[in-house]
Amino acid sequence: MTQQTIDEHDEVLPSEDLAALRANLREQQLFRQEQLRQFAADVGSGPGEPLQEEGAGRLEVHVRLAASARMVLADVEAALARMDTGGYGRCHLCRGPVERDRLLIVPQARYCARCQQVREAAR
Repeated sequence: MTQQTIDEHDEVLPSEDLAALRANLREQQLFRQEQLRQFAADVGSGPGEPLQEEGAGRLEVHVRLAASARMVLADVEAALARMDTGGYGRCHLCRGPVERDRLLIVPQARYCARCQQVREAAR
């Protein structure tokens, strides 16, 4: 069994966890890519009528959902890149390990739980 060291204190993610996390991230990547394709197809399939109030509201929701999907896709792709370069599982702020349980819930997490709380409190 191989393991990836995720910090200088010898904390490791077992290879089974890494494989499951990679598979989860790839699934999310495919889902978000398909979601964005669908958003693009839906926007492009309109009848070309001037936007009415209902249509404008629907378009705004569509644009916001697409922006959210693009942000999640970027986070997922960044996590996959970190896996490829050996930086996966390290907090971007404190450089400590991102907790295994946190990664199992949010595999694209960039921050440990403590640093995430600090970031959210600063908003």
